Amino acid sequence: MSHDPPHPPSYLTYPWQPPPPEPPRPRPTPPREPLGHHRDLRVLRDAYRWQRRTATLTALGYFTLFLVLSAFAPHFMTATVADGIPAGLLLALLQLPVTWLAIALYEHTARRHVDPLADRIRKEAELDARRGATR
Repeated sequence: MSHDPPHPPSYLTYPWQPPPPEPPRPRPTPPREPLGHHRDLRVLRDAYRWQRRTATLTALGYFTLFLVLSAFAPHFMTATVADGIPAGLLLALLQLPVTWLAIALYEHTARRHVDPLADRIRKEAELDARRGATR
């Protein structure tokens, strides 16, 4: 039964044996220009932030209004609006359409403001990548 070491020894076994070759070093990559322009990305980030705030404030603003009215205006919430339906119940039932409105606002602002900016930045990045590949 013989025993083979899993890797060669780190020392030279014979004085006339050449030293093992050094492992190849990774080539330093030249610094590349960043894809896209910082101003475009800033504009996209601002548009996306405005989009999130609009939708969030629509949904949470209405819910907060409902909670404040429930806590501080119980006489208003218990007042009947039509056919014995209290105003609080009507406002509670309106939360679902308000949430749908917030979703619709989010989609509308995405289609109108955010998506065109993102598409333009994506196309510019693809052009930059192609130009970099042909160099």
